[in-house]
Amino acid sequence: MTTEIDTDLWADTAPAEPDRLDRMPPQDMDAEASVLGGMMLHHNAITEVVEIVEGADFYKPAHELVFNTITDLVGKGDPVDPITVTNRLRERGELGRAGGESAAFSLVQGTPTAANAGYYADIVRQKSILRGLVRAGTAIAQLGYAGGDANESADAAAAELNKAVQVRDDPDSAPIGEDMDDMVDELVDLEKNGKAMGVPTGFTDLDALTNGLHPGQMIIIAARPAMGKSTLAVDILRACSIQHGRPAAMFSLEMGRREVQHRVMSAEARIGLHHIRGGNMTDSDWGRFARRSPDIAAAPLTIDATPNQTIMQIKARCRKLKQRGGLDLVVIDYLQLLGSGTSRRQENRQQEVSDISRNVKLMAKELEVPVIVLCQLNRGPEQRNDKKPMVSDLRESGSLEQDADIVILLHREDAYDKESARAGEADLMVAKHRNGPTATITVAFQGHYSRFCDMAQT
Repeated sequence: MTTEIDTDLWADTAPAEPDRLDRMPPQDMDAEASVLGGMMLHHNAITEVVEIVEGADFYKPAHELVFNTITDLVGKGDPVDPITVTNRLRERGELGRAGGESAAFSLVQGTPTAANAGYYADIVRQKSILRGLVRAGTAIAQLGYAGGDANESADAAAAELNKAVQVRDDPDSAPIGEDMDDMVDELVDLEKNGKAMGVPTGFTDLDALTNGLHPGQMIIIAARPAMGKSTLAVDILRACSIQHGRPAAMFSLEMGRREVQHRVMSAEARIGLHHIRGGNMTDSDWGRFARRSPDIAAAPLTIDATPNQTIMQIKARCRKLKQRGGLDLVVIDYLQLLGSGTSRRQENRQQEVSDISRNVKLMAKELEVPVIVLCQLNRGPEQRNDKKPMVSDLRESGSLEQDADIVILLHREDAYDKESARAGEADLMVAKHRNGPTATITVAFQGHYSRFCDMAQT
């Protein structure tokens, strides 16, 4: 018996037809020529155009040469017209590639008016973006057919697509005195309210020291087990999302999503964590629960407790979150549970942790968001009389200290000595601060509420 195969089922996977492979990439030669002609006709057109396009946005190589020559002349304060452009191309030995002696003159003659140069430049930019999508699609297809590591390929594909659709930001440019009044207001507000310029941590002294957490920073919170690393991270998330309404995400590889929710509710509503977990909440507990629930439910806080995640998977998830509703803070709990995201075996664990650390820092820079990553310390503190941690105690890799912008070592004296005079206190030891001073900040530890807070709040 012979089984016939319905070829229509495979239509979507069939190779592209030859004529489709030969299609012309998106471009508009007339718009490109009019942009260049307008720039040579009037200096004002140059100012308008350079804010919209770059040399690489031109499809025709000759047009890119002419554009770069014009911007070079402007940069040196020389006049721009067909004669000066032709002479500069000749000096560089690029006149032939630009179209010959008459190239610049032809561009000017074919331009109806310099007044529309900005409009034409926008067309050129739009076509450039579309060509970028075509290139990204081709590159992504090649990654799929290459048969390499699936996680690495997926991350590279996401980066290609993100690069293709990325819209160029408006330049942050203005005369120094233009917004002086706004700057004064910010400084007065900072002095009066202690308002952090970056993402607030919720700890007054820490925000004063670091001026908040800033995009691109990698912040390490490190301690020995059971010191409260996760609790401190949740406190910072609460300050960011619940108290200030800024979108944040926590990737918990150690705790389940419900456990994180319990900690958030315990800290926000001041309900004993053991009451929540034990199912024996009192009437007053339920009253506080009801009062805080609306604010907690409305907070732009995402909790992702997917196990066995890699840094590449986390980065891909963060890209989606940022595109959908913005993203101001990321917390990863914790680094030693992260996978490298590659099927290749590392020579040793130290090299693997170094790769993960570098990728966390690159993620912070690429997504322009502060990333807090929790880390375990080795047994070094237990071997000292005062039990205090040091940066050198970071487990498995010296690259953690190198990559981090801020390293906060968490220490609680009463964790080692139950009779300590400092019971209920904790030290946030800022052992590294790339852009500022280091210090030890004392905060209160309210373990029954699963939270740290300023000493003044106790």
